[in-house]
Amino acid sequence: MTTLERHLGVRGAVVVGLAAMIGAGVFYVWAPAAAAAGPALLIGLVIAGVVASLNALSSAQLAMAYPVSGGAYAFGRAALGPWWGFAAGWLFLAGKTASAGAIALVAGSNLWPDAARPVAVAAVVVLGALNLAGIRATARASGIVVSVVIGGLLVVIAVAAFRGPVGGHADLSGGGSLSDPGWYGVLQSAGLLFFCFAGYARMATLAEEVRDPQRTLPRAIGAALAITLALYAAIGVLCVTILGPDALAASVSPLADLLGGSEPWTGLARAVAGVACLGSLLGILAGLSRTGFAMARNGDLPGALSRISARTSSPVAAEVTMGLASATGILLLDPSQLVGFSACSVLAYYGIAHLAALRQPLQGRWLPRTVQYAGLGGCLLLAVTLPWHGVLAAAGWLVVGLLLRGVHTTRRPPASAA
Repeated sequence: MTTLERHLGVRGAVVVGLAAMIGAGVFYVWAPAAAAAGPALLIGLVIAGVVASLNALSSAQLAMAYPVSGGAYAFGRAALGPWWGFAAGWLFLAGKTASAGAIALVAGSNLWPDAARPVAVAAVVVLGALNLAGIRATARASGIVVSVVIGGLLVVIAVAAFRGPVGGHADLSGGGSLSDPGWYGVLQSAGLLFFCFAGYARMATLAEEVRDPQRTLPRAIGAALAITLALYAAIGVLCVTILGPDALAASVSPLADLLGGSEPWTGLARAVAGVACLGSLLGILAGLSRTGFAMARNGDLPGALSRISARTSSPVAAEVTMGLASATGILLLDPSQLVGFSACSVLAYYGIAHLAALRQPLQGRWLPRTVQYAGLGGCLLLAVTLPWHGVLAAAGWLVVGLLLRGVHTTRRPPASAA
């Protein structure tokens, strides 16, 4: 058995996408974005939203033409060739494994600060086991998480808006804020804020398990991204106007500070943050396993990772392997070390998706090429303005992967070379 079964409809795909997008980013990323751009992080948020929307459009067009597991790995392989596909998959696995580690640690620090790492590892184990029960179990759990998180965020927005600005900070021009960051700072904040939106990739990686993907995926990706953009815009404006850029940049828990930093509101914010992170982690682990499964099926990773459970139709070997990799990252690294690397890797991944969409034949296209050119330019611009250590780490990881694939390819018989 080398193919997965189609179980998800539009609603299930939207729920999985929302659970993946509305996660750790909305609770964590405002502080480093404010440190980079001050009040201009709102401009960065708009830029990140535009780039995310362009990426989503190209992903939807590609998913309609190539409705199989793997996302941009499958798209790049089909439209550009096996080396491009491998680069996309390799970057996705690295970037999203880093994301999983960062998100699990943020969940642990919110749910049980004194035991953040053990809680993070336990979360990976439990959610990985849930994914092993099949995509329908993943979608049901995601639905519960999304309901709790969106409800909690709406409470945060309502209470923060009612409280109003603290210390006269209701000034989007940033009076009394951090010094002018310039366009580099704005673009760096956009790259960091992009970390919040990247969850829609999960819907494309699950394409092989979606019913009628040509109809379902474009609707699901568009709906999930629109809901997320609206929520993030409201929270971003409140963070800048109520806390002010200086306090926001120094905040450990921006949403808790929005609520006044006192109980019971701080407890509510931390609980919602923990649940949101768990939902995002659930979707990330599902996307990682499907990409690993697709790469193994094509010979780009060890073939054992393509094993599928006959009972649940889930990629059991890939799920376990990706979970172990995520747990290793949790034990060895810190969230601040993971976000820049993850964002750069995923931006490069989407850049390859845009290149693949540009190479699609005319009959498979419904977007003008300007969408792909603008999306590709946006991805590259945001990637190179991220913190330099994350960019270098992503570039080094890609070089290592390409070298390993080159060695593997030369050792295989010519007839089976990819």
